[in-house]
Amino acid sequence: MRYVAHDPLFARLCGLARIPADRTVVKWLKEFTQASLAALVRINSELLYDQIQQLGLRRLTIDIDGTVIRTGNKVAWAMHGFNPHHPKDPSYYPLLAHLAQTGQILRLKNRPGNVHDSKGAEAFMRELIDELRARFGRSVILEFRMDAAFFQENILKLLDRRGCFYAIKVPFCQWTGVRAAVAAQHHWVAVQPQITCFETQLQLKVWELELHVVVFRKRVAHQSRCNYQLDLFSPDDGHFEYSAVATNLKLSPRPLWDFSAGRGAQEKTFAELKGEFALDAIPTNHYAANSAWQQLSILAHNLTIGFQLHSNLATAKPPTAKRTYSYWLVSMKTLRFTVMVAAFAPTIRCSQQTDAATIPDYGSVERGGGISCVNPKARINHAARRSRTCPGYR
Repeated sequence: MRYVAHDPLFARLCGLARIPADRTVVKWLKEFTQASLAALVRINSELLYDQIQQLGLRRLTIDIDGTVIRTGNKVAWAMHGFNPHHPKDPSYYPLLAHLAQTGQILRLKNRPGNVHDSKGAEAFMRELIDELRARFGRSVILEFRMDAAFFQENILKLLDRRGCFYAIKVPFCQWTGVRAAVAAQHHWVAVQPQITCFETQLQLKVWELELHVVVFRKRVAHQSRCNYQLDLFSPDDGHFEYSAVATNLKLSPRPLWDFSAGRGAQEKTFAELKGEFALDAIPTNHYAANSAWQQLSILAHNLTIGFQLHSNLATAKPPTAKRTYSYWLVSMKTLRFTVMVAAFAPTIRCSQQTDAATIPDYGSVERGGGISCVNPKARINHAARRSRTCPGYR
């Protein structure tokens, strides 16, 4: 808030005469209760569902995953959990549902940092599926992608009951039988030049399930970084890296490999959320207030993408086997300097005689600053050339 406190562009965009102080925003966030938080979740959902209907999407590819958000030591419900880069820091571990076609977040649920990845995932997915079915019926195909942490009995049975498609990584634990199947397999079918596979039916008697599983192996010319976890996760013999995918999709192995690999695109969305929409910011020490901040963060992100989709900024991309972004989108950083500043440039344009101290230094946002010219157009062009891009964004 302090960064934009004296920014006339930001004030004009928000329709405010004065930007509220950060303390004012914190007090407002602390007024959120579970009921008002649920209403905020519904607002985000309804806006997205209206957009899906307008775009005419007939297939929704949903990636389920969590992301770590570091907090302070006195933040409510922040716990020490899996955080290899900062193991001593408490954190939140929110669960997100990422819509692959548009890069938007369908739903977010905040959680303490010490929970398992799949904690609360069944109820989270059940509510999401029921909402989508109630809005679109069965005319829209739902397909889910998840990593091995979500290979759980309740999740698999839920997706089968709801008639949803899925591709879920299978852990190489002894009880799954995947490692034994790999050791006994002698014939592998080529998928790509360095990737081979075989298909099998996995019998899980404990769960009373029979799953179609495709096991892939990728030849590597170096010692795998996974060797240190060989006994726990990956049967890597130093020449191949293995992965297994359980699915009910009618896909041959090569399209299934591409489809599973497309799940990684959500990491770019998470980076955009944390870098440009302050998802990783912790404004208060209250759990409900911080959860509301996360909902506002994804709401701003979704509205930004929606703005591009309903204007001429987003252009359709050719469909790919990975089923990631269906549109070329610009990042928030690019959007700020190429669209917002250009639209409101007349309000901040000034002559050389104007006191430069009253003009926001948009050039200083760039690494190193260093733009001596106060011409807004020059700043826009400079920022556009140096803006950060990622897959799905330009």
